[in-house]
Parts: sequence; structure tokens; C-alpha cells
Amino acid sequence: MSSVRYRTQQVGAVEVFYRESGPVDAPALLLLHGFPTASHMFRDLIPLLADRYRIIAPDLPGFGQTRAPERGSFTYSFDALAEVIEEFVDAIGLDRFALYIFDYGAPIGLRLATKNPDRITAIISQNGNAYEEGFSDEWGAWQAYWREPTEANRKACRASLSPETIRSWQYGTGADADLLGPDGYELDIAYMARPGAEDIQLDLILDYRSNVALYPAFQAYFREHRPPLLAAWGRHDPAFVPAGALAYRRDLPDAEVHLLDAGHFALETHHREIAVIIRNFLQRSFET
Repeated sequence: MSSVRYRTQQVGAVEVFYRESGPVDAPALLLLHGFPTASHMFRDLIPLLADRYRIIAPDLPGFGQTRAPERGSFTYSFDALAEVIEEFVDAIGLDRFALYIFDYGAPIGLRLATKNPDRITAIISQNGNAYEEGFSDEWGAWQAYWREPTEANRKACRASLSPETIRSWQYGTGADADLLGPDGYELDIAYMARPGAEDIQLDLILDYRSNVALYPAFQAYFREHRPPLLAAWGRHDPAFVPAGALAYRRDLPDAEVHLLDAGHFALETHHREIAVIIRNFLQRSFET
């Protein structure tokens, strides 16, 4: 079994923390985490893939162990995060790679893909949305903030960052309680409690509207470049519903879709099943 190596890479003013495992000359897979977590969400998946693939899993600026400038001297937007990740993959020499996109990692990874289509060998979307029909009816406070970025609407979004929301809503909804360990959500709660973390996340919540505006561009990329795509989706996700997974087939008729009996953080309870699905998918469509 390949060891996981914990490294950092300086990208401008940002020190990107990342996990790496697998042979350096193997086909590469870039894992992009979501909100409010970090690359630790892949802790159980990485060992199940690293015998055959070079796995790279960075923490985004504002998350986990990546060190970035304070809010005010760095713009916490999805464009900025995507720019850092693009410079990061260049810095570590990742020329061609498959993408695993989850939650916030989806609009970041798809920005990379639309800008560098020839570098993307395949896409795995695990509850990573690119279609408006993928939104549940639980986005009211965020959408109100997008429409009217007032202080009152910003304050209303703070409930999304609370320990109870992270523990029970984001992790707990639709998950088998007997299989859901506390490690992931307790670490995310601790990260959210760091000074300045909530305001960074509120900035990103407001900027999430830029992702929705880019959905037509992402969908055009799918139609034009036809990347092999796998959607492995927790069907009980309270934020991104199964329609978002099935929608990929509209632009990519050959997309492979698996709806799992899991919640938003499907890897917490179904990492073994997802690893098997990924291995089979990549063996068919990624390796040449």
C-alpha cells in the first residue's frame, strides 16, 4: 500500500497544503474538496486508489491547512481559488489529470477544465453540481444574499456555518448513523471556529452566484470536449439532489451515473463502494 505524503507548495502568497500518494509516473487524479471541509475528506479513499494512480489532494485557500493571506489582502472568490489551484498543478508538474470534484470543488475544477480542456482526461463528480436542477429547495438564505447582499442577508447565512448545521444537516442528513464517524465533522467544526474563518466563508457564499452564472459555459465545455464523466452521488444530499447527477447526461449522453444510499458526504459512509466505481470507470475511460 502506498504511503500518503503530506506536503506544501508555495503559490504566490499562498502556501498550499496537499496530500499525495501513489506512483509519481502513474496517471494522475486531482481531488478537489468542498465546503466546509478540506482534503481530509479523502482520507479513506486515497489508499484505495493509490496503487494505480498518482493522487493529489490540496486544501483550498481558506480551508484546512493551506496558509493564505487574511481576508482583505486576498480575494476569497471562486475565480481566485481556481487561479491558485491552476498555478498549484503547474508548480507540481501535473500536466494531464482526471478531476474528482465535490461541492465547492466542482466550480473550481470546471473552471480549470474549461480553460485547459486538453489537460483533463476524465471527470468524477461526487455531489458536484453543474446544473440548476441540482439545487434542492434549501438554498433560500443563500439565494436571498445573492440577490441582495445586505448585512442582514449576510447574517442570515451564518446559520450554515454553525456546528449543528455541519454535524446534523451537512454530514448527518441521509447518512447511516452507525457508519458516520465523528472525525470528519468535528474537524470541520474546529476549522470553522478559527479566527476569521466565518467571514471568509460568507464571502464565498456570496460569490457562489458566480458559479451559477458559469453553468452554461461548463455545459458548453461538456458538449464540445466530451470528457468521460462519472457521477457518483449521495442520493439523500440535502443541498444537491439527484437531478443534478442525471442532468450531466443531457450534455454527455454516455455519462455514467450512480445514485448511492448516502448523504452529501458520501465518502464518510461509502468510500469503498465509490472506490470500486471509480476504479472501474477510470480503467475503461482514462487509461490508454
